[in-house]
Amino acid sequence: MAEAQPGERSQAVARYKELLRGYIDRRPSGLRGKLALALGKHKSFISQITNPAYAVPIPAGDLATIFALCHLAPEERAGFMQLYRAAHPERARRLRPVSAAHEVRIQLPSLRNAVLARELEALILEFAARSIRLAQRADGGETEEPGAPPARATRIKP
Repeated sequence: MAEAQPGERSQAVARYKELLRGYIDRRPSGLRGKLALALGKHKSFISQITNPAYAVPIPAGDLATIFALCHLAPEERAGFMQLYRAAHPERARRLRPVSAAHEVRIQLPSLRNAVLARELEALILEFAARSIRLAQRADGGETEEPGAPPARATRIKP
């Protein structure tokens, strides 16, 4: 397979970002904040990965979480992945098949300080997401093929 030229690659990245931005724009407000929290990133990162003008690629390890939180239908996921693979053929080769995942829940105490509660939750989610990515790399692969519920740190509403 021939490698894409830089101009072609940036156009391919822009196409999948436009598609993702369209999916997010059709969802209820607040989704960007939820994505940032679940991915352990700042909201500006979400803006960068959904803006076709920025060259920042979407990390392959974040795709399953994005798909789950955006509630993408299988055909939407397939269409996105076709564009993603065209933009990043080297990353696509490293994707592994989805394996069974399990969920771990942590019950946090109710804190009187709402800011402290959000910071604690963000810290726990960021630690979990980073730990999962580290374990996936150590286990012999970049990430899993997106499609199943995410093997990632996500917030579950009570």
